[in-house]
Amino acid sequence: MQIGSATADSAISIIFKMSPEHQLAQLTAGTAKVLSEKELLEKLRLGRPLRIKLGVDPTAPDIHLGHTVALEKLRQFQILGHQAVLLIGDFTATVGDPTGRSSTRPPLTRDEVLVNAATYTDQAFKILDRSKTEIVYNGDWFRKMTYEEVLKLNGRVTLQQMLQREDFRTRLDAGQEIRLHELQYPIMQGWDSVEIRADVEIGGTDQLFNILVGRDLQKEEGQPQQVVMVMPLLEGLDGVKKMSKSYGNYVGVSDPPQEMFGKLMSVSDALMDRYYLLLLGEARDVEGHPMDAKKALAEKITSRYHGEEAGPAARADWDTRFSKKDLAAAELPELAIAELPEGLTVLSLTAHAFLVAFGIEKSNGELKKQFITTGSVQLNGIKLTEPMADISPAAGDVLKLSKKHAVRMV
Repeated sequence: MQIGSATADSAISIIFKMSPEHQLAQLTAGTAKVLSEKELLEKLRLGRPLRIKLGVDPTAPDIHLGHTVALEKLRQFQILGHQAVLLIGDFTATVGDPTGRSSTRPPLTRDEVLVNAATYTDQAFKILDRSKTEIVYNGDWFRKMTYEEVLKLNGRVTLQQMLQREDFRTRLDAGQEIRLHELQYPIMQGWDSVEIRADVEIGGTDQLFNILVGRDLQKEEGQPQQVVMVMPLLEGLDGVKKMSKSYGNYVGVSDPPQEMFGKLMSVSDALMDRYYLLLLGEARDVEGHPMDAKKALAEKITSRYHGEEAGPAARADWDTRFSKKDLAAAELPELAIAELPEGLTVLSLTAHAFLVAFGIEKSNGELKKQFITTGSVQLNGIKLTEPMADISPAAGDVLKLSKKHAVRMV
């Protein structure tokens, strides 16, 4: 369901009548820390839409589901009738957030940031209602500041405060450089909250220090202090490390529907509940079969990012390929026979198919041990367990590589 639909509008009207106590219970679900729930309840009792800030630095054009955890929480506030404020750090992104960094970030130009911002916001509005979201750019005030105003702002924070940050302290103790402009970042993020008069700021657990700086600056400006709401970091598909492209355990918001659905079907049963809570804001049906719950999770998330029809279609395709084992009738990536390497073997065909059709590069040892000798690699349902055996696929043949990957020869 699209938030901007007539149905969603009526839902907003109904849910906004929810008591402050019920709103509090819903909004704090899935959070890592709220400072404080008492303050948030007091703000909810004001009977007016609260201004909910989420700041993003578009340092890259694409986002994955780990990035959407904070967006989903902002969406919850929005559905309850509160004002979502999406702050685009077109100025701060040129500095670079030092959070969690062991070295200075490479600088970006403003043009690069604005290009990233365009695709980032397009993806964000697959979650948020664009018509009910206030978009602001912090360059609108930072680029107008005089050097005198910058000095006055710096005078409100001590070096000792900045060095309380774990990442700064770690780099200092390790003898690694800290550039002075990096010390400005928490101050700038805090000043953003003053400029937009935020009632609540949402961020990841790694943003706690910066958001607290915002509270201090708001107090000095005579404003009510924002409530701090930090969200946990989402584990990737491996269930261990945080979701990250560098770890290869991510689901991209722009991933094709079938690929997105397939990736989500690899989530463990234990991790599934966490995905339901952090990505959908709901709990799974514990009385249902875990496989059905996982399919429902994958279908809902796929529909959210690709439209209502995409989720059911991806689920039907997955059932065709894997539940019903009917790969011949499934829609599959195509692999051109004319472009296959010479002297084709099961091993070289498998490596070529993974790389060309899915962009996945695997070592020969990994292919032999995990895919070929185990019987995962099949041609038209026949297992290919001899890595160096010669092979001559024909047009229309289906090569299955793993539980999630198969191609059709053309």
